[in-house]
Amino acid sequence: MAETKDVHMFKNIIRILKMIIRKYLKAFAWVLAGTVGLMLISLAIGKIWQHWDDDPDRGAIEMTDGAFGESYQTPIYLDQGWSEADSLWFYNTTQGSALMPYDLFVSLEQPNSQTSFRSDKNIDKFRYLPQKATFFNPDALPVGFVKETYKGPVSDRKLDYIGYTCAACHTAQINYTDKNTQKTTAIRIDGGPSMANMVGFLTELEASMKATLLDDAKKKRFVDAVLALDNDYSREELVLADLKKWSDTISRYNYINRTDVDYGYARLDAFGRIFNRVLEHVINKQQLEAVLLAAIGPDKENLLTPSEVEKVVDGLDETILGSDGLAQALERAMSTDPGYPGLSLQEVEIISNELFNEADAPVSYPYLWDVPHSDYVQWNGLANNAHAGPLGRNAGEVVGVFGKLDWRATEPGLSVDYLAEIASGQTAKKKKIDFSSSIDLVNLKRLESHMISLTSPQWPTEIFGEIDEKKWAQGKQIYAQYCRSCHELVDRTDFDRLIISKMSNVDFIGTDPAMANNSVARSGNSGNFQYTVQSTDVGPVAMGETAPVALLLTAATRGVVTTPDPDKFIVRRWLDWLYTLGMSFFDNKIAYSVKNGNYNPDTTALPFNSLLSYKARPLNGIWATAPYLHNGSVPTLYDLLLPEKREGDPDEGEYRPESFQVGKREYDIERVGFVYDGYDGFTLSTDKLGNLNSGHEYGAGRTPQLDGRVLPALNEDERWALVEYLKSL
Repeated sequence: MAETKDVHMFKNIIRILKMIIRKYLKAFAWVLAGTVGLMLISLAIGKIWQHWDDDPDRGAIEMTDGAFGESYQTPIYLDQGWSEADSLWFYNTTQGSALMPYDLFVSLEQPNSQTSFRSDKNIDKFRYLPQKATFFNPDALPVGFVKETYKGPVSDRKLDYIGYTCAACHTAQINYTDKNTQKTTAIRIDGGPSMANMVGFLTELEASMKATLLDDAKKKRFVDAVLALDNDYSREELVLADLKKWSDTISRYNYINRTDVDYGYARLDAFGRIFNRVLEHVINKQQLEAVLLAAIGPDKENLLTPSEVEKVVDGLDETILGSDGLAQALERAMSTDPGYPGLSLQEVEIISNELFNEADAPVSYPYLWDVPHSDYVQWNGLANNAHAGPLGRNAGEVVGVFGKLDWRATEPGLSVDYLAEIASGQTAKKKKIDFSSSIDLVNLKRLESHMISLTSPQWPTEIFGEIDEKKWAQGKQIYAQYCRSCHELVDRTDFDRLIISKMSNVDFIGTDPAMANNSVARSGNSGNFQYTVQSTDVGPVAMGETAPVALLLTAATRGVVTTPDPDKFIVRRWLDWLYTLGMSFFDNKIAYSVKNGNYNPDTTALPFNSLLSYKARPLNGIWATAPYLHNGSVPTLYDLLLPEKREGDPDEGEYRPESFQVGKREYDIERVGFVYDGYDGFTLSTDKLGNLNSGHEYGAGRTPQLDGRVLPALNEDERWALVEYLKSL
């Protein structure tokens, strides 16, 4: 049958459409194949590049007359399964932290002198580790400080930033002076807990920036130094504008996280600060308005009238204020212009206390070996390590260490970002938060994989001396009786090892409850998460105007890890994102399991109840991780086996120190920990919540075993024997 004209035309249209589809599909296939090919080549080159920096000293330098009078020759390294290149890649690989513009940081002077803020001695004062220039670190930045380049989705400028890497908080150093030769040997421990005083560092950084703004001569030297770099700044006004902006940013961070519990060295309330960064960025206009209307002053009167509140929040984003929007509102609240409330600093502090939670639960920086082999991580087992858990955990960490959070309101739409809507529970929202940020998801995945080969350090007999075999044998038996039910023994080099965390609820273990309590009890304004439903281990939870901060953090990190990096070419952006998520699921050998140990289970009424616990893990390498307990409130292993001195205890006898000095790296090979007296360091007093040295008194015959038995207190010889065995793990 002959074709009708209409049928013939229809077939021609189909033929043309097929030609167009074939043409563009072919082009797309070539683009996709080319991009994938380039990505594979890039990964191969990256592996070679990763081992390019192989300085035999791993960048370490000697120190003469450092903090607390310590001097040492170039530090040495123990065998932890990493080569020189492995260490240097770990130190110098960015994770997306953006503390402040790089040019400003390297040009800054100390507040009361013309000496560079980043001088080796000033860095050492805060117990970060100075380095020499190497291939990956041409500017000789300290361990764990790195240049990050980033341009956000709404920014008109790409900038270099100074940022933190994992190594800043997780690289240790021990100094040991031989009593006979008086020779001091410095030992670097990869993955060990840092001695860093981050709060002191940021406080002095703020002071340096403010001093530069106020002192004309210092300001001129600073501007000249920045412009001489010929990098991101070409005009004086840009330099000074950014100096003021970032001085305010760091000042605001320090103010938000102020606390009466001094951390000192070797401790930080990391979760408290992460929680506050999330709260600072997610609050919306309506919720801020409610806080301002309810604010009551010392005289029991409202701090602001309704009309003043309206002026303060006028024009702010309805969906998400972000850090800048919130800062603008608080500046308006202090304005004395007509119609504004003109609040004092004391009155603004009242509002700040309603918006944020006090970061008053410092903990020791945890050691990193065995982390990729662990079922649950963090001191209270907050993070499940299965599937994409490590990616979310590490993204949350970068939120805390100054990832640039370009979170903003956008219209919902069908795109790759739709997964972020689903993951963060925003699918039913009229507007959603776009969780674009500087957080480098690809590098976070690479860093986590890199940690798999890191092993715990072994007691260096060639430096510290041999372990007493007789005491060791006695200590091994004591360990089996007193410790092994919670701290099982593992082969430190077994690639297939699974580190099973043993949880003990805070009432049972008796250690300082502040960190665990805060992780459960802290809440804040939920922003765009209000009226969303978020998943927990015991079922979905509906979010109100205020919500548990632990759940807000979880929702935000889910949004972050399902949002592709905004500063990459669009095709690579998507492919990197697919690679990161895919590898997080398929490359992670940790299977989901319920928690192990003695803890209060989560329920629908108390969905975070299990977090009121602390984690025990194998003790391999424990000798290199002082101070002890989760909050660093006991200086040595020997002291950990002693009881806390309680009211009514006799004055004679041995007890854990009620206060001791922290900051010096000099090692005590007998008591196993750092020397804690005889110098003017930070005084850690154990008499307040957050610093308590109570609990975990197994060796003192006070804390029951998991089966409820209380074993007899160890005598002095037994304590020394157990310490001798612990050295060998």
